Amino acid sequence: MSRDLDRVASFLLRDVTRAIGEFALIADGDRVAVAVSGGKDSRALLELLLRHRRRAPYDYDLLVIHVDGTAAGLPDVRADLEPWLDNLDVERHVVPLVLPSEEPLPLTCFRCSWNRRKTLFVAASDLGCGKLALGHHADDAAVTTLMNLLFNGELRTMEPRVTFFDETVTVIRPLIYVAEKALLRLAQVAGHPERPSCPWETESKRTHVQAFLRQLGPEQDQVRTNLWRVTRRAQEA
Repeated sequence: MSRDLDRVASFLLRDVTRAIGEFALIADGDRVAVAVSGGKDSRALLELLLRHRRRAPYDYDLLVIHVDGTAAGLPDVRADLEPWLDNLDVERHVVPLVLPSEEPLPLTCFRCSWNRRKTLFVAASDLGCGKLALGHHADDAAVTTLMNLLFNGELRTMEPRVTFFDETVTVIRPLIYVAEKALLRLAQVAGHPERPSCPWETESKRTHVQAFLRQLGPEQDQVRTNLWRVTRRAQEA
């Protein structure tokens, strides 16, 4: 199992290293917070960044932030997540999901995502982290492109690197070149459990667009690549 994990991780690490170099995602002396929800994407992100740090010709710090959303009705994954993090021997911080006093419950998918992101930004800033790594992958970027095109009339995708709060926190996406099917393979060989389903995910536009992309079968690889190319060209024009 360990040999299979090393082989798959080494393969994915090439795309992670490419993204880090191409978009200047991490530099010497950075303090990087990794948002770990407990799902396959964020677990893979952490494992791959730990491997990248061991091989990189520069030093940077890594720590984990997990947002506990149980008070808002989200699944509690800490019982499984925390022993896994103990084995990785990485600094971690569990922070409660911060909700405005006027926030209506139950949350919608959009409001849940918005509040989780804000909680992560504040926690990363409080912990002295200039970078916040999120587990968005190549399929997420393709879905975002389609959503922006279909619902907003814009040709725009996920940025591999974007700053917030007057450049206090920079969001980075080291998995931007990694396909979801590759992350599924990593989860299989690593023995990661499936994350409990979000109670509101079936209501989101993103879920519907993801299902459409998957229906394309083998052709989705080319579609994903084309969407990335055309949006990057448009943004660079």
